[in-house]
Amino acid sequence: MKKTIILGMLFMFAGFFANAQKFGIVNSQEIIQMLPEVKEASANIETFGAQLQKKYQQMITSLQTKYQDLERKQAQGEISPKQLEEEAKKLKEEELGLSQYEQTSQEQIVTKQNTLMKPIMDKITKAIEDVAKENGYTYIFDGSVGFVLYADASTDVSALVKGKLGL
Repeated sequence: MKKTIILGMLFMFAGFFANAQKFGIVNSQEIIQMLPEVKEASANIETFGAQLQKKYQQMITSLQTKYQDLERKQAQGEISPKQLEEEAKKLKEEELGLSQYEQTSQEQIVTKQNTLMKPIMDKITKAIEDVAKENGYTYIFDGSVGFVLYADASTDVSALVKGKLGL
């Protein structure tokens, strides 16, 4: 019985080694940083964010001015308590709109980032797939995310992917 189990295991390992699989690693972060498209996309996202931030700052300044004006009117007795209450309510609503604008702005930045980066990531993925197919790799792992505990330097296909991308 033990001989049968041992023979079965030997045949299983022999089959595994006969169908040896080829593994590779790639440093996707290094590749991403080298692509000119990424630099351009980052600049576009930064500019877009700065525009939204500028508008947000203008809205804050406008709201602060309105609060100061309302305080001045109250201090000088130019506004009735009922009018003061109504104006304060309007300013609170405007303040709420300001926080909604801030949240919407963050969502717009993420959407813009996803829109600009998706074609770039698709291009990198295609290059990795092409390298894998052309060189007979069964699996290619991303070494930049830290999931590879050990890898022989000869399995690093980053240079091949960079070549495929023209870097």
